Amino acid sequence: MDQRVKPAPHEIRQARAENPKMRERDLAAQLGISEAELVAAHAGEGVVRIEPRVNDLLAGLEALGEVMALTRNESAVHEKIGVYDKVVPGKHAAMVLGEDIDLRIFPSNWAHGFAVEKRDGDDIRRSLQFFDAAGNAVHKIHLRPTSDVAAYQALVDRLVSADQSPSVPTVAASAEKAEEHAGASVDELRQRWSNLTDTHEFFGMLRSLKLGRQQAMRMVGNDYAWTLEKDALSALFHQAAQSGQPIMCFVGNHGCIQIHSGPVKDIKPMGPWINVMDETFHLHLRADHVVELWAVRKPTKDGHVTSVEAYDANGEMIIQFFGKRKEGQGEREDWRSLVENLAVAPQQSAA
Repeated sequence: MDQRVKPAPHEIRQARAENPKMRERDLAAQLGISEAELVAAHAGEGVVRIEPRVNDLLAGLEALGEVMALTRNESAVHEKIGVYDKVVPGKHAAMVLGEDIDLRIFPSNWAHGFAVEKRDGDDIRRSLQFFDAAGNAVHKIHLRPTSDVAAYQALVDRLVSADQSPSVPTVAASAEKAEEHAGASVDELRQRWSNLTDTHEFFGMLRSLKLGRQQAMRMVGNDYAWTLEKDALSALFHQAAQSGQPIMCFVGNHGCIQIHSGPVKDIKPMGPWINVMDETFHLHLRADHVVELWAVRKPTKDGHVTSVEAYDANGEMIIQFFGKRKEGQGEREDWRSLVENLAVAPQQSAA
C-alpha cells in the first residue's frame, strides 16, 4: 500500500479482518498509520470514542476493582495488575500511588481516548486506551475477570465523546535525536550535582544548566556516572531475581510513567526480549534497542542514590531502575553492591 496516502476507515477495518491475530501496533505500522487511527476506524464496531479527561478518568477507575495497567514506549512494555487507588489529581501532573499501580501522568499529552470491546470466543475483552497527538499509546487499562463491568460502563458513559467519527487527526511524531547544546561548564555541573538533596531536583538542574541528560552524564565524571556493558542489563535482572531484593522499575513515555516496586522473580529471555513474567508484574524489554546503559549516582539528604538507565538511538530513556526505598531511608546496600559490580564499559571504571 502506498504509505503517502493513508487508508480509509473501511480499508483499515478490512485489513484488521484479514489479519485478526496481528498485534494492533504491528498492523498499524504495516498500514502506515498510527495505532490510534487503527482503533478509531472501528468506532461503532466495538469501539466508543471517549474524552481523555485524565482526572475524571482517575476518579472512576478504583470502582472497577482489579485491572491491568499498561504503559509502553518503543522498546519496553510495563504491565501491572492491581487497583487504581490513592489517586492524586492534577492539571499538569497527576499520580496514582497504590501498592501495585503506581503512575506519574502528564495529562496535556493525552489526546485521544477509546473504550474497546473485543470478542474472544464466548468472552468479551474490555479496555480503555489512550493515545498522544501522534497516535502513539500513552496508557491502557485492561479489565480482568473480576473487574466490575457495570462500573466500567458507567465510566465510559461519563467520558463518551460527542464525536464518534471513525478517524482522528494525528501529527507526525518527532524521532530526531536530542541535540547537545553548549551549556554549563564541567565545574558548574559538578558543583550543582554534588549539591543535590533529592533525586527530583535532577531535571530542574539540567534545565537550568541547559544540558541534556546523557550530555550531563558524559561530562560529570565517572564518580557520578559511568557506562555499563549492554549485557549488564540482563545481569541486573538475573542478579536481582536471585537475591530477591526489591527494586523499582520505571517505564514511560511523554504521557505516563509506570513504576513497579518489589522483587522480580521469573525472568524469561526470548530472542532480543528480556521478559519478566511474575504474578502481578509483566515486563517486555527489547534489549537490542539499548544503545547506552548508564549507572548514575545522585546525592540526596539520605546519602547517594544509584540508578541504572537505558537509552535508545534517539537518546530517549527506555527504562530506569532503582533499589526500592522510601523517602528518609538510605539506599539498600544489596542494590548498591549489585550496580557497582555490573560490567563496566571499556575504558571506564566506577569510582
